[in-house]
Amino acid sequence: MFKKILIANRGEIACRVIKTARRMGIKTVAVYSEADKDALHVSLADEAVCIGAAPSKESYLVMDKIIAACKETGAEAVHPGYGFLSENEAFSKRLEEEGIVFIGPKHPSVAAMGDKIASKKLATAAKVNVIPGYNDAIASPEQAVGIARDIGYPVMIKASAGGGGKGLRVAWNDQEAHEGFASCKTEAKNAFGDDRVFIEKFVESPRHIEIQVLGDAHGNCLYLHERECSIQRRHQKVIEEAPSPFLDEKMRKAMGEQAVALARAVNYQSAGTVEFVVDGKTRDFYFLEMNTRLQVEHPVTECITGLDLVELMIRVAAGEKLPFKQADLKLDGWAMECRINAEDPFRGFLPSTGRLVKFLPPAEAAGQVRVDTGVYEGGEISMYYDSMIAKLIVHGPTRETAIARMRDALNGFVIRGVASNIAFQAALMQHPRFVSGNFNTGLIAEEYPQGFDASMVPHDDPAMLVAVAAAMHRQYLARNATISGQMPGHEYRPGTDFVVRLEDGTDHEVSVAAADGGWDVRFGGEIYAIRSGWQFGQPLYQGTLNGEPFCMQVERRGLKYRLFHWGTQADLMVMSARAAHLQALMPKKAPPDMSKFLLSPMPGLLTHVAVAPGQEVKAGEVLAKIEAMKMENVLKAERDCVVEALLAKPGESLSVDQPIIGFR
Repeated sequence: MFKKILIANRGEIACRVIKTARRMGIKTVAVYSEADKDALHVSLADEAVCIGAAPSKESYLVMDKIIAACKETGAEAVHPGYGFLSENEAFSKRLEEEGIVFIGPKHPSVAAMGDKIASKKLATAAKVNVIPGYNDAIASPEQAVGIARDIGYPVMIKASAGGGGKGLRVAWNDQEAHEGFASCKTEAKNAFGDDRVFIEKFVESPRHIEIQVLGDAHGNCLYLHERECSIQRRHQKVIEEAPSPFLDEKMRKAMGEQAVALARAVNYQSAGTVEFVVDGKTRDFYFLEMNTRLQVEHPVTECITGLDLVELMIRVAAGEKLPFKQADLKLDGWAMECRINAEDPFRGFLPSTGRLVKFLPPAEAAGQVRVDTGVYEGGEISMYYDSMIAKLIVHGPTRETAIARMRDALNGFVIRGVASNIAFQAALMQHPRFVSGNFNTGLIAEEYPQGFDASMVPHDDPAMLVAVAAAMHRQYLARNATISGQMPGHEYRPGTDFVVRLEDGTDHEVSVAAADGGWDVRFGGEIYAIRSGWQFGQPLYQGTLNGEPFCMQVERRGLKYRLFHWGTQADLMVMSARAAHLQALMPKKAPPDMSKFLLSPMPGLLTHVAVAPGQEVKAGEVLAKIEAMKMENVLKAERDCVVEALLAKPGESLSVDQPIIGFR
């Protein structure tokens, strides 16, 4: 067994590998960019080596620097994690030439399966079902349009070296095929250093189901059941679960055997994933791609099998034989994973960067709740890397139990300082289509065609939010009264009657009375008995409401209380009746008119400005491009206009709502 390994990655996956290596008695080496010098994975490892500037192309993607770090520290092997160099044939081969073990498949397997064009040809030869398409690199947007017409719209434009939703576009017409080709090439070049793209038929109403495979150097190859990955946004997975609610044992076996046949065809030796697109109506399945690495969603497979995939990868790389056969594998219960990302679902899921002022994940519990993360409270979420903050994983005996545990875990996951998608994940967890298991990859686009906002998740009991906000406000006033009572001449007695104003502007009169261990709130003819040991300033308000346990997140902003509960985000204002009357009389100040400016919708790097002062622009024309968290975002004109001035230059780092272009 290795004595020391280097992890050629960052964030949560680097921390994940370090934990398993430590349990196995293996020392670890972390590598980091200048932006990651204070990152969690750096502090967890036994040693750490700086490998360059913040951009990944100057650090995490530079093979020479990683190999030099191995030699400097004496690391015998490299675990690549996912992303970066994990599916780079040249990296795997270079390590082998330098006498360093790659903890992953051999480089011919990486070459064969890491290239989507080559892998589809191999899959056909191995008698694996494949999607109709054009399986060679496309040279120009004009050729892309011609091929798309021949295949028939809609089509999927894909980067040959792609992954993680990058270098991927669905085109429904000639214009989208032309523009999608250019965007895919740019994204693929930036993310993978390979700008080849191809086109295949887009299967409508599809499910995305993948099979985890595992092979060793002794001829053993098997499948570890499936993962359902159909809940996606912009082709990026949002929720994963294992097993799939769509598969029966017969279909599971058929897909598993095809996945193993493909792995055997390339002498696969490590953990890998064969992804399939499944027609939700006919139940036909087609090979999509093979990921020759550990997947982001591997924890759900670990939960239902009881295996540690990182440990098995390390043992296989060290030459050991798999300690079990296909018949030995069991399927235990149900597991789910939510990707907690730094993005704002209330602003079109735009990336969010900055300092984690508060980071309080739910408590982990063996066999029930697991949190994989690479961040900590006070750390920075950088614009240079992907948006993942953490992976929240739950496990239970049934799908219904897993959903209930995930809802509870999301409800108690506190993140402040940057926006997160927790509210959206919580909303999905209670969406009827998700709960039923009857969904496809289009669920999010179909159910939220205009984006997501809090009004889409009306609370089951708005009166509960009113009562809790009133109780919290009364508790805050009681604290003030206690403080003022310690100052002679400044005694203060808090009132008991208040007005709670909801976001829709409606006012609700409440009465709050102290009770043993909490408060009794009278509202709408009902009494809400709230019992809680909550202290003002804590992010979670927990206790019992009419004898039933509850937990909700809370932020206080002046007289406003922002409550998060079951995916609902509600802003409530609590005040006296006199204050409510005065508020209603105050004139409303109109916001400044910014309609004549193109504003940056997110923090990011301005990579391209497509117009010049004095230029006439038509609605739909490209104005600028911004790159953030490894994704290219194209900004287009909303109406016909004339450019007045350019207010930002390519290469400039932009903040949210920063003006880029002025119009007249």
